[in-house]
Parts: sequence; structure tokens; C-alpha cells
Amino acid sequence: MIVAVVGATGTGKSALSLDLAERLDGEIVNADAMQLYRGMDIGTAKLPLDERRGIAHHLLDVLDVADEASVADYQTDARAAIDDIESRGRVPILVGGSGLYVSSVIYDFQFPGTDPVARERLEAELSQRGPGLLFQRLAEVDPAAAASIGPSNGRRIVRALEVIELTGQPFGSGLPSEDAFWRPTSIIGLQSPRELLVHRLDARVGQMWADGLVSEAQGLGTLGVTAARAIGYAQALDQLAGELTEREAIEQAQALTRRYARRQVGWFRRYPGTCWLDADDPTRLMTAMDAIATRAAEAPSA
Repeated sequence: MIVAVVGATGTGKSALSLDLAERLDGEIVNADAMQLYRGMDIGTAKLPLDERRGIAHHLLDVLDVADEASVADYQTDARAAIDDIESRGRVPILVGGSGLYVSSVIYDFQFPGTDPVARERLEAELSQRGPGLLFQRLAEVDPAAAASIGPSNGRRIVRALEVIELTGQPFGSGLPSEDAFWRPTSIIGLQSPRELLVHRLDARVGQMWADGLVSEAQGLGTLGVTAARAIGYAQALDQLAGELTEREAIEQAQALTRRYARRQVGWFRRYPGTCWLDADDPTRLMTAMDAIATRAAEAPSA
């Protein structure tokens, strides 16, 4: 059975996953899109090797910052890691706050294929004219997808239009169906009161600057499309370029982090059957273990 530990950034998912891995003889599979990247450590709160308690971690540091991450590729790699872990009699623990990445693994979902000709044509149009006209076209043929994606995410607009051309069907929100699990899964969610979480997130961003995020960003070189979306790095680079003061960069990163956490809460709240735990509850490990045992007893035998 898969154990998935989810929740907003700053709720202690990494610490709980380590505790669970020790109890369950488990190994951890990363589900944070930005922790896939080598060298992006401080700004993604990646656990240093000496803090991993000797527990195997998969899908950390597997991409160069110039590489473009793909949810479909991630799904393939994460499921292969899970198969490997289970083949050795151990428990895979999927941990992270990137909702689409988590959903792509735990739910029974097949990504539509690609059409290189259509993709090249749409990407050329995006480059030449920007996302506005493409978004209008998407809104006409699939209003639900347009509402979900928004007018500024050119990459996802292109993907939606490509899928519509390829399949002749609405793209919808482009999200996995949550009607059925890929494998039996126990979902453990961590939450914190909003006021406490906001305080923690603001402090966390400030600490990243104190820990050397600006120097880390400076040493990364040119960021690809996906890596450039990592909160904190764009602000650090703007600070280096003289476009933001340090205070402005930190405040902007704090605001974006708070907004991202709200989106994470909304995303994971949709997951049916999640065992929600208070991040500061001292009994959270035992409650999680009980929930996992209950889910394992309910799951169909292999």
C-alpha cells in the first residue's frame, strides 16, 4: 500500500514522513516539483542528506535547473520507484505539496499523448503573440479548462489546446480523476491554523534569505521554464539584478508563499478519505499509524 503525506508547505510533512518511514520500514518518494532540481536546496526546503536518518529518498536532485519538468514523466518515474520499493517488501511513502504531481501518482489517470506538429504550431503562436489569443480560443472551446488554467499560464493553455485537437474531447481542468486509486493508498494530511501557518511561512522565507538563498540562486545559472517558477528564486535573482531591494524581494516571496499555501489547502481538501492531523499534535504519528492500519485492513488483498 502507498502512504501519501500531503498538506501545505510549512506543515511538517518531511518530519512526519521520516517518522512513518522508520515505523513502517518505508522509503520516501518526493512529490515536490521543485525538489526534483539539483542545486535548488535552500529555497525548496530540501532535507540535507545528514537529516534523512539513513532513509532512502527517491526523485530528489534528478533534473538540471535548465530542464523542463513534466507531470507525465514524473508519474512514470514515481510509479517505477514505488514498484521498486514494493518489490523489496518495503512501504512507499509519497511526500510533497505539488498537488498535480501527487494526484498523477495515486489516482488512476492516463495522460493523453502528444502531437508534435500541433505542439510546435501552438508554441510558435504563443511565442509570437503571447497567451491572450490562445486563451480566448480555449475559453470558446472549453470554458471549464480556461477557468481552471487562467489567462497567463501559456504553457498549460498550449497543452490544453493540443489535447483538445488530439482527442476531440474537452480538456476539462486537465486534472486526474479522483474516482479511483491507482493502488490502495492511505492519505495523511497535515494542517495548521491559518494565523500560525502565515507566521511560520513568513519566518521560513526570511530564514531562507539568512541561509544564503541569494547566493544559491546566483550560482544556478540560467533557469528553465519550470525551475524559474520556484518561489524565492525569481525574487532573489531580481534582487541581484537591482530590480528589488532585499526587503522587497523577501516580502514578495512571502506573499507568493502564502498564496501558494492557500492553493495547496484547497487542492488537498478535495481528496476523499484523507486523515487530517494538526501539524502540532504530539499524537499525530500514532494517529497516522492507526489510520494507515485501518486503510490497510480495508484494502483489497493483492
